Amino acid sequence: MARFVRWTALWAAAALLVGGCSSGSSSDDGKGGGRTSAAASPSSGSPGTTAALPSSLTTQRLAWGRCKATDDSPAPGNDWQCATLKVPLDWSKPQGETMGLALIRAEARGGKRIGSLLFNFGGPGAPGVSYLPSFGPTFAKLRERYDLVSWDPRGVGSSGGIRCRSDKEIQAAESVDTTPDTPAEEKAYLQDAVDFGEGCAKAAGKLMSHASTTDTARDMDLMRQVLGDSKMHYFGISYGTELGGVYAHLFPKRVARLVLDAVVDPSADMVGHAENQARGFQRALDDYLKSTGQDPAQGSQKIAALLKRIDSRPLPTSSGRKLTQTLALTGLTYPLYSRQSWPSLTSALNAAENGDGSELLSLADGYNGRDASGHYETTTHSQRVISCLDSKLRPTPAETKKRLARFEKISPVFGDFMGWDTAGWCHDWPVAGQWDTPPASAPGAAPILVVGNTGDPATPYEGARKMADELGKGVGVELTWKGEGHGAYGNGSDCVDTTVNAYLLNGTVPKDGKVCAS
Repeated sequence: MARFVRWTALWAAAALLVGGCSSGSSSDDGKGGGRTSAAASPSSGSPGTTAALPSSLTTQRLAWGRCKATDDSPAPGNDWQCATLKVPLDWSKPQGETMGLALIRAEARGGKRIGSLLFNFGGPGAPGVSYLPSFGPTFAKLRERYDLVSWDPRGVGSSGGIRCRSDKEIQAAESVDTTPDTPAEEKAYLQDAVDFGEGCAKAAGKLMSHASTTDTARDMDLMRQVLGDSKMHYFGISYGTELGGVYAHLFPKRVARLVLDAVVDPSADMVGHAENQARGFQRALDDYLKSTGQDPAQGSQKIAALLKRIDSRPLPTSSGRKLTQTLALTGLTYPLYSRQSWPSLTSALNAAENGDGSELLSLADGYNGRDASGHYETTTHSQRVISCLDSKLRPTPAETKKRLARFEKISPVFGDFMGWDTAGWCHDWPVAGQWDTPPASAPGAAPILVVGNTGDPATPYEGARKMADELGKGVGVELTWKGEGHGAYGNGSDCVDTTVNAYLLNGTVPKDGKVCAS
């Protein structure tokens, strides 16, 4: 499991099977490349300029061509084109070394094209090049007037994707107890965190210090310019909302229309995020238990007791692997992203109660990106590199132990894991973090639509209002959906979809506080 979780994880897993392209391309169709606007200017973390970008970057032409298959994804259909964008490796030295970012697009179909609409699907670490094609039908209405564009952010997928461990090492690490009960288990847990960080540093090299959210926000602005747009149109989901908030903070005057869906609370630090997710997943679990006719408190205690038994004695599975407590909790979490997946949770829990961990293990493998051959995708590797470079906070084990009672009060099922995660996630990390909380104030920006879902497990609903407030008066505009699952757009609400489409396609800004009941 991980702290910032991907948008509609079951869809995200499907995306791994559908999309994909190489980090380069072989032909230039003359469309979309070479159109320039005001030069993007880098800075280290706040609005303003430090140095001008070289013309070799600002006037580069994107060689759009046929997308290729990757190790994790087959090639998408002919509607999709891929290219590589050059960006500075170190934004404080824009004249220096560069790296390539893999891009994908589907060109607008309508006659009144607005520009490019950039998508980030969360994580951090979600590979946009493989995800976007699988969501093509969801965004078909937006394609009438936008080129749909996404990319693998630096350190992700085909953009220097960071693999911190081999498949064999990842599977071996699944035996580490992530909620240690003894000094020996605690030592093993923290040593595993150290080993992971060292593996990331070895794999990433120089990129280890240049894969932050701020770096990616600056990449976005250069992307905007090279794509030929004078201002930014953007759709950010889950962690993508944090990225969108940072972009708006750095470039408020370049905001055109931004949608932030499944919103990360910008006022929360690492511990606050862990508390938010413990609260959000417990809330979703309560709703699931109610749907099955169970009392949430009693049902949660029953699940907590099951997890405790598995901690002492992992369950056998049909694959021959053992279902550990951590894998069981991961499998339990996965179906909470979508109400449509709740029946699979019922089946898996019933099987586990009867001594068979196969179904929960299958769900955990889906969340962890493990295929039938034992190969793991690396979204969580990139996620950890990016989030530990962002966050300054490094809670000690002693500090964590003092907080465990609070976490367990928030959630008897998820609290212990989320509490210990704060100690292990960035423990003894090889590079320092950059901020306590992400900057998102954007005075002078155009209105930004912030969408919150009251039943969201991974990014609890309260974060939407906090993001709207942080963006500033007249900038953050909140839209609420009384629904279930991670994210709102495309999840079954005509009200949400119509409101978002009107904003992106026509510039129609809804009243702040609008509520969609269905």
